[in-house]
Amino acid sequence: MQFRQKALSKLQSPEEIDLPVRFARPQGLLVLTVTVLAMIAASVWAVTGSVSSTLSAPGILTHAQGSYILQSPVSGQVVDVRAKEGEYVADDAPLVEVRTPEGTAVVRAIAAGRLTALVATIGSVVTTGADVAAVERAGREDDPLMAVLYVPADRGAAVPVGASVDLTVQSVPAQQYGVLRGRVEAVGRTAQTRQRIAAFLGSGQLGEEFSRQGPPVSVLVRLERSSSTKTGYAWSTSDGPSYPLDSMTLTTGSVHLAEQHPIDWLLP
Repeated sequence: MQFRQKALSKLQSPEEIDLPVRFARPQGLLVLTVTVLAMIAASVWAVTGSVSSTLSAPGILTHAQGSYILQSPVSGQVVDVRAKEGEYVADDAPLVEVRTPEGTAVVRAIAAGRLTALVATIGSVVTTGADVAAVERAGREDDPLMAVLYVPADRGAAVPVGASVDLTVQSVPAQQYGVLRGRVEAVGRTAQTRQRIAAFLGSGQLGEEFSRQGPPVSVLVRLERSSSTKTGYAWSTSDGPSYPLDSMTLTTGSVHLAEQHPIDWLLP
């Protein structure tokens, strides 16, 4: 009873009417402000922002016209080699000279391109049908490089033409020089068997590697050109490497699929 009388008398005291009433502590106001700002930012991002999913796939840099294996039409001993690996050879250019019991035969290129592998050496013996060289087809020596990615067949339909691609090149340190920029030029309609990949790239080993997870779909990527870099292609860094890129170099492509607004996830 005594405490009640004190409380009533305190409420009736006119001198305490002007005292401020504390509704919340300063710490609480700070937390409330931060929470409101975070909710506003999240709402704006949900409406105007977007999320991009990516698809990673192995591939190779090439001139996209395929390669062929040059085989010896005769049996005999190699007495002369007229080309070097990495050189551009013209159509019908002489590559290897073979001495046979009937005389000397010259093994010539079937089509113009870059000599990617040369098996025959001076003094070695070849038999009819033996592999002599591998040539990557190219119409001109300065034909631009492209990338061929091998995407799992069940994901190929998700790759849109025109999608941007970031390419990590095996021979280029990505931490120092960044990645190559490119865009999807075409998407294959049918899955590629190991034999077809090997025939196109001129390498059974690559055919085995790219079909390890099953027959993939080929995705052709056109590299973005740049006149300000040593390689002639656009990189995520300003300059890229100071040395040229070689065809038949392994790469890994990260394809940026269609973007989706976060609010679409919430709406039915």
